[in-house]
Amino acid sequence: MHFTRFSIAAAALIALAACAPPGQSGSTEANATGPIKIANVNAQSGQLSSLGQWEHKGVKLAIEEANKAGGVNGRQIKLDLFDSQGDPTVGTNVARKIAAEGYIAMLGTAESAVTLAMAPILKDAKIPNITSGQSPKLAELKSPFLFLNAPTSVTFDETLAKYLVDDKGMKKIALISNNGAYGSGEHDAFLASLKTRNVTPSADEVVTPDQKDFNSNLAKIREQDPEVLFIGAEEVQSGLIAKQARELGIKAVFAGGAPVGTDVYATTAGLKNAEGTVVSSPYLSNEATEEIKTFAAKYKAAYNEDARMHVAKAYDGASILIEALKQTNGEGGQKLADAIRGVKRAGLLGNYNYDANGVGIHETKIGLVKDGKVVPEAAS
Repeated sequence: MHFTRFSIAAAALIALAACAPPGQSGSTEANATGPIKIANVNAQSGQLSSLGQWEHKGVKLAIEEANKAGGVNGRQIKLDLFDSQGDPTVGTNVARKIAAEGYIAMLGTAESAVTLAMAPILKDAKIPNITSGQSPKLAELKSPFLFLNAPTSVTFDETLAKYLVDDKGMKKIALISNNGAYGSGEHDAFLASLKTRNVTPSADEVVTPDQKDFNSNLAKIREQDPEVLFIGAEEVQSGLIAKQARELGIKAVFAGGAPVGTDVYATTAGLKNAEGTVVSSPYLSNEATEEIKTFAAKYKAAYNEDARMHVAKAYDGASILIEALKQTNGEGGQKLADAIRGVKRAGLLGNYNYDANGVGIHETKIGLVKDGKVVPEAAS
């Protein structure tokens, strides 16, 4: 985790400014000209570290571009990275730290459970947070300081159910999901979408987020011989489920949200096992639009790796924050939260238009995994 070392003199200055609102030093002149402190909180270690590392690169790219172009009305943005380790308790401690140290906004996390744990502290501190989490519970908080840079699971899974049931006529569907914040959100959203179509799952297995052996769960699913196996879990776990399902002879089509559209899922599952997986996501391909092609080329030049949805949505979130900061002239608090809510942006994931619950994107598309990469369903 990132910790800043302060000199005694700096500590004294912080003590004098302790009563100032977040992001303000207590000195009008310093506030008008000094750097704007933004925290990026994401897992840099642990099982979810791939998400956090992608997120940080997307955020960093947007911030570096903004700073090169003159920053926020002449002021530079100071971006500091904090490792949440994918752990809600660690995240809570980080939230207190960034509230105490004058950060005026937070970007991240990619993990819904961590963001949920941090949200009350950030709300009390009036620190706007643009998160990449997508649990419906984030929107249900109705925090005026919490914003999502992607749809919730409700949107992901309604799109999926429409494709599988309405368009393809598949009704023999089994579910396997974890009981973490993300998995629970996926499970409940997909189940609700099936119920509106009078479809009852042939099996509904729930696992823990750290589980790695799914043979007993998958044996029960195999007995039902489903056409579709819906997987509600993060990238690595989804890949392990797919791999073990094929090893047990389950022939069902795999389906899920954004995690099953990543190379981490495909390589963990094995490319042959991942082939044909149905993905619901607002960002399917680096080739989808001219804007995305330009972004993907820029990202590849900066990091020598291909862009992906987590990178793109983090970039979108940072870009929205920068736009809002320009409107407030670097001021934080309620004024910044209101400015974020008012941003209308044609982003990489779609058209951002924030609702009262802080959700900015309201549709996803269907893709299929081919040779380890997602292609739009229409082009498959």
